[in-house]
Amino acid sequence: MLRYLVTAIGHLVFSEVSQALRSTKMSDGEIVLLTWSDYVGFMRCRGVPRDQIESRMAYGLGWAVAGQAQTPFADLAPNPWGPMLEVRQVPVPNTKTRIDIWEDAPPFHFYLCDSKTNDGENWDCCTRGFYKNALAAFKAETGLDFLAAFEHEFMLLDDPISPAQSFTIETMRNVAKFTQDVTKALHQADVGLETVEPEFGVHQYEITSAPAVGIEAAERAIITREVIRECARRLGYRATFTPKVEPDGIGNGAHVHFSFLDGAGNNATYDPKQPHNASVVAQQFIAGVTRHLPAICALTSPSPVSYLRLGPHHWACGYASFGVQNREASIRICPSPDQDPKRAAKAFNLELRAPDATASPYLVLGALVMAGLQGIKENLPLPKPVDVDPADLTDVQRQELGIKPLPSSLAEALDLMDADPVVKSWMSPTMYESYVSVKRTEIAIAKDLSDAEICARYARVY
Repeated sequence: MLRYLVTAIGHLVFSEVSQALRSTKMSDGEIVLLTWSDYVGFMRCRGVPRDQIESRMAYGLGWAVAGQAQTPFADLAPNPWGPMLEVRQVPVPNTKTRIDIWEDAPPFHFYLCDSKTNDGENWDCCTRGFYKNALAAFKAETGLDFLAAFEHEFMLLDDPISPAQSFTIETMRNVAKFTQDVTKALHQADVGLETVEPEFGVHQYEITSAPAVGIEAAERAIITREVIRECARRLGYRATFTPKVEPDGIGNGAHVHFSFLDGAGNNATYDPKQPHNASVVAQQFIAGVTRHLPAICALTSPSPVSYLRLGPHHWACGYASFGVQNREASIRICPSPDQDPKRAAKAFNLELRAPDATASPYLVLGALVMAGLQGIKENLPLPKPVDVDPADLTDVQRQELGIKPLPSSLAEALDLMDADPVVKSWMSPTMYESYVSVKRTEIAIAKDLSDAEICARYARVY
């Protein structure tokens, strides 16, 4: 299968490069990357000379769909496509990102893409299309827009300076050139940069951006991570977003903060007349997410290394539970400290704490929206909030509160997804079967590795 993939890609590259060479324009050597997010959250890409990009905007570049079956490593999972089928990776104009801050390196220039069939329709295995479908369903059912932002926790590998203490000025000033470059680059990328800060772990940092509506929320996450990685590369570091660098070390999460907007731009998750100030639609959404979270972990925490982070007492959550300001709850309300009623209402939001960056942001947000939407459709009641770590409750207490454990491995997560017909229905049969095949292949790759070896492998690719 790998030979077929390479051959198919080779033919596509040959034909399209030949077309580019026939151009009479002179190239300045700048490459524009057409990029797309696959099942394992990687940004795969093809590149064209900058002077050719306009001719690629309508139909993009071809890609053998068997490439969607790639794992994070040099392995191709069994898949239904073979060597013949291809899709077009079509650039989305408003995702253009061009970072030009380095004297010794060319600009970092790329577009995010939709994966489309030859008739111009979204490919049913496109992760971006998965999220777009979820947003459309949410809008049709509620009339509301979905607003979200990710927290990006990462560590700098290959930093020669001994680590400083957590959350200190020294931690920031040790990599002052890196944080300066990140700030300049993310401002150029226009992702609404809000904070650049030290975190708890060794060489760990966190970057956040302002929330964005709809598809842009995922795009900001993707662009932010890739720009951080580029800034690290330029200085000889490697930024890793892996859930765990070491089995007993601090984890990297990709928490999602979100809310809803009504037609007037008001925060539709907020209602001061309701319990915990959560609107009825927000309560139903929370209930849907809590019910389906064990199954959607296969999409939001989708790698073997994810389950070295996800669990009780890690501030990462080990149970499908709801809380107010409780960082051990898997979904929580984040009330605003602002005393002004209007500003407090605007800042009120919810947070999902299970996701990590081995997942495509499109799949994370798409699964989140669909799970919450199911709760809205069924008018599910708000779960009882917990104000302690659910792991500290007894089995009887958790049962009374309807709290279920999250999966303890990727294999268990896939089994739970397979047992949840609602979650399975969000994907076409081809997407579901091929996604599971990729994840089962990852499990097989990691089967004989120690936890330390798993951490090391994922740290280098994420």
